[in-house]
Parts: sequence; C-alpha cells; structure tokens
Amino acid sequence: MSSPAERYAASRRRQQAERSRLGAFRRRLGFELDDFQVRACEALESGHGVLVAAPTGAGKTVVGEFAVHLGLATGRKAFYTTPIKALSNQKYVDLAAVHGKENVGLLTGDTSINGSAPVVVMTTEVLRNMLYAGSDTLDGLGFVVMDEVHYLADRFRGPVWEEVIIHLDQSVQVVSLSATVSNAEEFGEWLTMVRGNTQVVVTERRPVPLWQHMMVDKRLLDLYSAHVDPTDVRADPPLNPDLLEAIRRAHRTGSAREAPGRGRGHAGTGRGSGRRGGGRGGHGGSSRHQAGRGGDTRFPARVRPAPRPVVVERLDREGLLPAIVFVFSRAGCEAAVHQVVASGIRLTTAAEAAVIRDVVEDAGAGIPPEDLAVLGYDAWAVALERGVAAHHAGLLPVFKETVERLFTAGLVKVVYATETLALGINMPARSVVLESLVKWNGSAHVQLTPGEYTQLTGRAGRRGIDVEGHAVVLYSDEIDPVGVAGLASRRTYPLRSAFHPTYNMAVNLLTTMSQSQAREVLETSFAQFQADRGVVGLARQARKHAEAVAGYAEAMQCHLGDFTEYADLRRQIKQREADVSRERSVDRRRAVRGSLTGLRRGEVVAYPRGRRTAHAVVLETRDAGFDGPQLHVLTDERQLRTLTAQDLPHGVQRVGAVRVPRNFNPRNPAQRRDLASSLRNALTEGRIDLADPRAGGRPAPADPDAELTELRRRLRAHPCHGCAEREDHARWANRWERAKAEHEELLSRIEKRTGSIAKDFDKVCAVLAHLGYLEGRDGSTEVTEAGRWLARLYAEKDLLLAECLRSGAWDQLSAAELAAVVSTVVYQARSPEARGPGTLPGGRHGVLGQALTATVSLGNDLAELERLHGVPVTEGVDLGLVTAVHLWASGSHLTAALDAAELGAGDFVRWCKQVLDVLDQLSVAAPSGRLAVRAHEAMGLVRRGVVAWSSV
Repeated sequence: MSSPAERYAASRRRQQAERSRLGAFRRRLGFELDDFQVRACEALESGHGVLVAAPTGAGKTVVGEFAVHLGLATGRKAFYTTPIKALSNQKYVDLAAVHGKENVGLLTGDTSINGSAPVVVMTTEVLRNMLYAGSDTLDGLGFVVMDEVHYLADRFRGPVWEEVIIHLDQSVQVVSLSATVSNAEEFGEWLTMVRGNTQVVVTERRPVPLWQHMMVDKRLLDLYSAHVDPTDVRADPPLNPDLLEAIRRAHRTGSAREAPGRGRGHAGTGRGSGRRGGGRGGHGGSSRHQAGRGGDTRFPARVRPAPRPVVVERLDREGLLPAIVFVFSRAGCEAAVHQVVASGIRLTTAAEAAVIRDVVEDAGAGIPPEDLAVLGYDAWAVALERGVAAHHAGLLPVFKETVERLFTAGLVKVVYATETLALGINMPARSVVLESLVKWNGSAHVQLTPGEYTQLTGRAGRRGIDVEGHAVVLYSDEIDPVGVAGLASRRTYPLRSAFHPTYNMAVNLLTTMSQSQAREVLETSFAQFQADRGVVGLARQARKHAEAVAGYAEAMQCHLGDFTEYADLRRQIKQREADVSRERSVDRRRAVRGSLTGLRRGEVVAYPRGRRTAHAVVLETRDAGFDGPQLHVLTDERQLRTLTAQDLPHGVQRVGAVRVPRNFNPRNPAQRRDLASSLRNALTEGRIDLADPRAGGRPAPADPDAELTELRRRLRAHPCHGCAEREDHARWANRWERAKAEHEELLSRIEKRTGSIAKDFDKVCAVLAHLGYLEGRDGSTEVTEAGRWLARLYAEKDLLLAECLRSGAWDQLSAAELAAVVSTVVYQARSPEARGPGTLPGGRHGVLGQALTATVSLGNDLAELERLHGVPVTEGVDLGLVTAVHLWASGSHLTAALDAAELGAGDFVRWCKQVLDVLDQLSVAAPSGRLAVRAHEAMGLVRRGVVAWSSV
C-alpha cells in the first residue's frame, strides 16, 4: 500500500497531466489511451521525436493525430504524410471532420486543397519536392507525421522517406509510425543520429486478440490446441489435434473431386467447427512434404480449398462477418464475387440493400451512361446489394471508394481483395480469410513472408466493435499447418533501407552544396548506417579468418622447402586438369552435334539405344538454336522420334539411305509401315553399313596437354615432393587456401560497403557530367542550366524525361500527342511482354511516330551510358498506353480507350493521373515555352470524365 506522500505525488502528477495539452487531447477523444500511446504522446509534448512501431489496428495513428493537435495548439504547422493518395484522401476527410475544413489542406500531386492551411495532409513525395524547391509552405513547420514509415524499405519509392527525414529542418519534430519491425531500436538509433533525440515506443500487443483458424472442407477449426492463449503465443505452440485429424480425414475420404463455382473446383466434405481459437506462424509450405508438431501431416491425396460460397456461409453462420478475403489476383477477386452471387447468397436485409442502392446510384451519377456498361456497373451494383464486392487496383476509383465506404459502414459484408487493400486503407473487419499463401510478386510465385501475413491478417478485429478478430487460412494440400503456424508466430520482420542516389536527388543536392558535402549528407542515410553496422560484423569475421590463415600457414611448414609454393603447383594442376576435361567435353559435344548436321531426307543413321544399335530414316532436320540440331526420324520399329545431341552421347553415324516418297505423310500409319519395311529390307539385304555407332561422335585421342605436362614436371622436381609428411602438409595447405579465399572475399565485401552510398552518388554524378547536367569548374561541381530543369522533374525516369525535353524530340507535338508520348516514361505494363503502340495518327513516320522513335532511341543511349558507368539501368520506355491515352486526350469514349489499353478502368485512371503529374511538371519546367503551353493544354484534355473524379 502506498504512503500518503506517494498518493499526494501521484495526485499532483494527474493534475498536471490534466492541465497538459495531452490531457486536453485525451478528454476530446472519448476513450482511454493505451500505455504505448501515452508514452509516445508524452515524449512528443516534451519536444522529442518519436518512432512508434505497433501492429495494424493498435491505434498508432492517435500519436500522429496528437502531433496535429499540438501543432494547432502551439501555432506551428503540422504535415501528415502518407504513402498513397487514397490514404491521404481518407486522412484529410478524418482530420477535416475534427478540426474543420478551414484548418486542413490536401496536396497529393493531382489534388490541391487549401495548401496553406496549418494542417496539410500530403503524399511523402510532395513533401520531398517542397524540401528541394525550398517552398514557402515550409515556413513555420513544427511537426511532420510519417505514416507507414516502413515504406522506406520499398525498392522503388523507399528513398523518398529517407530524403525527407534527412533534409527536414532540425527544429521539426518527426513522428514516425511503423508496422512492428524487429529492428525498431536500430531504426530509432539512426533517427536520433540524424534528427536528435527520438524516443522509440514499441508494442506487439494487439488491442483486439487475433485467433488463428484453418478451414478444412466445411469445418472451421482452431490452428492451435485449446490451451494456447492468442494474446501470448510462445515459440512452437502445439497444433490442434482435431485440425490434424480433420486433414487426415479429408485426404482419406478423397476430397480431390471437383467443386462447383471455382473453375476446377474445391472439395467440401464433413461438418463441424472448432472453438474459435488462437495461434501463431513461419512460411506456408506443402503439407505433402512436411511433418507437423503433434503428428505426421504428409498426405498423398489432393485436397482443394472449400468452395467460396461454402466459406461465406460458414463465416456467416459462425458470426464472423464482415470479412475480407484476400485473393492474390484481380481476375480471381472478380470471379469470386460472381461465384458467390451466382450461388444465390444474400447477406443484406431489404433495408440495407435499399441504402446500398442509393449510395451506388450516387456513385454512378457522374459517369456517362455509355461508359457505365463497359465498367460493369450493373453487375457491380447487384453484388453490392447482396453485400459482396471486389476491391483491387483495377477498379475505378469511385467504385473502389464506394466499396470502402459501404464496408466501413457495415453494409457490405464480404470483400474479395488483393493485397493492395492492406496498404494502410482503414477497412478493418471481424475476420480475414487467406485463400492461398502464395502470391505473384511481378516475376515469380513466392510464399508470403511473416511480415506480409501479419499485415494482411492484422485487418481482423475492429477496435471498439469486436471482442476478438479471426484469421482463417483455407486448407489445401499446398498448405501445411506447421507453415501457417510459423507465419503467424513471427509477427515482426527487419526493416531494410532501399535508399539509393537518384539523378534528381543529385542535382538538387549540388544546387546548394559541394559534391563532398553532398557525399557527407548521403552517408547519413539509413542505408549507409546499416551498411556500416554490417561492416563491423564483417570486420570481426575477417580478423578471425586472418588468424586462421596465419595458423594454417604455420602448420603446413615443411623443412625441405616452401610448401606454399608446392601447394600452389598442386592447385594449378587441379585447375588445368579441370580445364582440359572441360575442353575435351566441349570437343565431344561439338563432334556429336557435327554428326547431326548436314543430314538429308532419306539418309539412314545408326545410334546406340541401350545395348543394341538402332537404325532410323531421317525425315527432317531442324536447328533448335541453343539445343543444337534436331533430327525427326522414323525407326525400323515404325516409331516417330526426335533426336537431339542431349539424347545421343556418341552422336549418329550415316550408314546408308533409302527412298522416302515425295508425298510421305508421317501421320499416316500405312505410310510409316511401308517406309519402316523398306528400312528393314535394306538392313537384311546388306545395303546398310552395320558398323558400331558408338564410334561415331568420338573425337580422335587428344595429344597430352603441354601446360599440364610441364606443371607435373615442376611438381615432381620440387623439394617438398619428397617429404615423408607431404600429405599432412597438403591437408593444412587446403585449409589455408580455403581460409585465405574466404578472408579475401570478406575484405572485398567490406570495401564495397564502406562509403557505398557515396560511391554510388559519384557514379550518378559521372553520368550527369557526361550528359552536361553537371560541369566541373575551378575544382568544384556546378549544376548547369539543363541540370536546373532536371531538378524540377520528379519521376522514376527523371533523366530520360530531361533528355527528351533537352533534345527537342517533343517540341512539335500537339497537346494530345504530348500526353500520349509522356505515357511512355510513366507506364509500366504488369506483364513483362512488351506491347507496341498500336495504330498511330500519321503512322510511324508522322509527328507522334517520330517522337516515339526518338524517345526509344534516347532511352537506349541512356541505358548504354549507365552500363558504362556502373549505374543501375533506367527501365526502357513502354509504348503500351500510347494509343489509349491519345484516344482519351482526343475526346474518345472510355470504351475506346480501355479497348486500346487492354487495362481495367481503375488501372487506366491511375496511369492517366501519373501522366497528369508529369504534364504538370512539364508545364513549369519545360525549357520550351511552346511545350509548356502544350503540357498545360494536355492536362485539360486528360483530366475529364472518370479521370477527373475525386472523392474530396
């Protein structure tokens, strides 16, 4: 029990807290703050920066909102930055509702509302651009909230976050909000180094417990055994034995039959449910290859996930709606909605359907009737009234935001979504379902990482609404319960910087400082901070290897001579023997291919087949490129075969010929029989040479290799060759060589990491100097006029864009043509297969065609220069959107543009907005006044209809 003095002191602290700005903020909230929120807010009020790392839904944005409150209370500006425009729009609406529209602005590149307000929500790129431009909007800035700061690990956009953190004035307090990462303390140390005192606040506690389940056929079962607490899952918790038994039963009862409603179908047998229970997680693998805790989980038969309508009905019956079902494909999301609607499921009441109908009609009111059909409006509306919807980047923004609004309001009960929904949009659910643990990452199908699993399932459990959240993985034979448990248990992942110098970054830095100063600034990046930390560990390893090298060198000493020299001779002999063997193998393959080359139709060849010699008539020869020639033959047993060098280690021998009828059809059995009979007759009549084909393809015995002979002579003549302990010394020498090679590799890695960012910066500057964007003068580096244009271009292909402007390649284009050609430097097709521009006005030799040719040529020249200087190559231009953007900018209907683009409406709008962003920059930065005017005109042509729509 506390003393009176202690109780008095606690009372005084409470009174002081009540009178603080945090106290006023808490009274306005209407709910109690968690301990981690209080600690972060107190640090902020004390003048420190803060890093808050917490799970999705834990309430870390409250800390960012307190920064906004502090800014308004102290008369200092507050900027709230987010990684994506949709999240910025959502945050703007939220903050405007609390603080009034007169106090809140929005800047996202394509939307500008009240930009001089004391609180401005913006994308991180907008703030970066302000910093480089020295914008007056930065005057009086006191707080910057960086929501989803873990985005700095993003390969393409990550550097922007570090640029902002490094370049913000030291007087600005930075609030960094991150998902739970395992190296939050390391990130906090870096923030303290570059920003001053930064308090790290980490929590892994979810305010709403998350239970982990798997659905096997129609049964919903806990992942873990009954005694596992979902709020405190220890390492390797035991799996639910009922789950393992259900999986065995599913395989035993042959659940691999086709199920309706999902293409090839998914099985669904059995009934029952487990208590909704909790779990934890590693990588999901195939159960056909792994054994689980508590029993063997390897099963031979195929089992498919439960059909989608069955999953929805089960969740509804268990009271687990609303739910987000993650499907890692846009087409899969649309197919899922169709299947559920077709099954007759209705999740809404008549009253809810009426409300949805009104919202949907409002959403479609601004879209021309002729465009509604191509957008699939009617099917979309019907599904929404049933309480089901899709959510992915291919949806029109107005459709997507309508889905978000209806789901948040509890009217839509099931949303089939791609992982883009997990990128910060506030759409929590009671349950999250994963149909698969494998996704396409743009180049390959890969397993979900623990961080991705946590990000997706973190949507389950609505604070203040749900007592618990539920994550459900649909079982199939491609999913192992042990793997699911591994994914669920590793809730954190390390944050790795993706920072690298860019061309725009370089010219902006060199506008205000020398190259050496710029190098020093870049060496304060989190990327270099992590590299330097890694160097410490590598140096420690290198010291150990150096000691080992010295020890092995001493152990291999020989009293007869220099054993290091003798060991080197042995190494050279081994290497030369391998080289000679490789050369002879190449000669052998060349001889085999030679035996297959030049054969004509009707010639008979002999080749080994097992222990016997096979004979065949050549029907056709083809060159298969890398695989060499192919022979299409008919054997004496009437079989058609294709022979390659890989099938014939000894090649073939020409042993004769038979006549092949001119009209011979190899698909005709009778003709094959007659030709095979002719071959057999030739063999029995002695018209075919019966020599051993194993002699074919064999090169003549090779002469002894002179270099190898000389090395062996020197080895025998060496003093150490006669040592009685030679082989003992040799064993130590082998260890010495391995340790020495590993030591040299470590030293090389240390050299590459030390000052790696600055070295990359120097390479970028070399490219810029070669092209005339920088020039050396009196021992310093200065930005040229062309460099000053580049400094105002913020695009992934910034230097290519600048080259197009400087060359005049776009000067003669009309406004619509300019919009079309700009699309080539922003658009990136999802498929790696390049598409041409389609039909161009004026043809390929018209004004637009010539501009495209020049753009492609400039891109190729830049790539060649980048390779020369060791700089990552700028991705080439993509012509796939040219015709679609030109049609749209020329006033065509949406249908025509979408047909030309072969894109969904949402994707087309998204790319058009990026075209608008670059056109906006050209209207200011273009060196040609005529081009700047055309860019402004093009913006008006592109920004119409569905492209012009905005929710704010």
